[in-house]
Amino acid sequence: MAEADVKLAPIIVKKVTIVEGGHHGGAWKVAYADFVTAMMAFFLLLWLLGATEEKQRKGIADYFTPTLVKLRQESAGSDGLLGGSSLTDPDNYPNQQGQTGTRSITIPRGVTGGPSEAGGRGEMEAKKLKELQDKIDRKLVQRRQLKHLARQVRVMRAPEGIRIDLMDNADFSMFELGTTILTKEARGLLEVMAETLAEESAPLIIRGHTDSLPWRGGVTTNNWPLSTGRAEATRQALVLGGVPQNRFARIEGVAETEPLVADNPADPRNRRISLLLLEGRGAAAGRSPPPSPGTQARPPR
Repeated sequence: MAEADVKLAPIIVKKVTIVEGGHHGGAWKVAYADFVTAMMAFFLLLWLLGATEEKQRKGIADYFTPTLVKLRQESAGSDGLLGGSSLTDPDNYPNQQGQTGTRSITIPRGVTGGPSEAGGRGEMEAKKLKELQDKIDRKLVQRRQLKHLARQVRVMRAPEGIRIDLMDNADFSMFELGTTILTKEARGLLEVMAETLAEESAPLIIRGHTDSLPWRGGVTTNNWPLSTGRAEATRQALVLGGVPQNRFARIEGVAETEPLVADNPADPRNRRISLLLLEGRGAAAGRSPPPSPGTQARPPR
């Protein structure tokens, strides 16, 4: 066989490329770690602000910014992290009126307000009302036959001053039905009230109230003179009990126009006598001026 007839086998070159699989590098891990670290620092800062007091926060701020004392005194924190100050410090702005960051918040005490003038006055008034109610209750309890009437006496604040209501109920009445005659128990109650009011100095207004029950046919009177007459009967009983005559500013009868139980004008609690101890402007208006020297009293008619 001739040498030219021999065919040589082709040479095949195979290129193998090795590709790494499973991830695309570690750069994202660094970024995620930085993010988690920043979040941890942020929540740690929030915890420190909530769990520490003002002096502690100032100490922490001064510890981390010991070289920024001058900036702390001359800036509002724009030249550094908080300028070495606490978050609650007053800023050094040109107009810093009303900035009281170093003061704690005052929380009002009770329904009458905080330790302000108005709040203190409200607490004193509430204390005085309670003391007066307790004094009346003690005097009634000392008289065993009258201790059950303690629930008929109610002391409260009124626009004119202090109001004491002597109320009727289904088992007790201040006056005989349709008259101005005091019952026996009412006389004992008014003796106790006279003892209590004699210890006070405020002028008094006595106001009579009735319910709205209609009068029987043929009767010409009405609740207006009845309420006024009951107020006058109460005044006379208090004078007999020792209350000076000049303490009384007015005697009023309002009939059924000011019910205590508005939903039920016929409720027996609407029949009551109100004793008002005047205070402030009411007291000044209620005091009658003393007679001028040399004035002769008018003879009775």
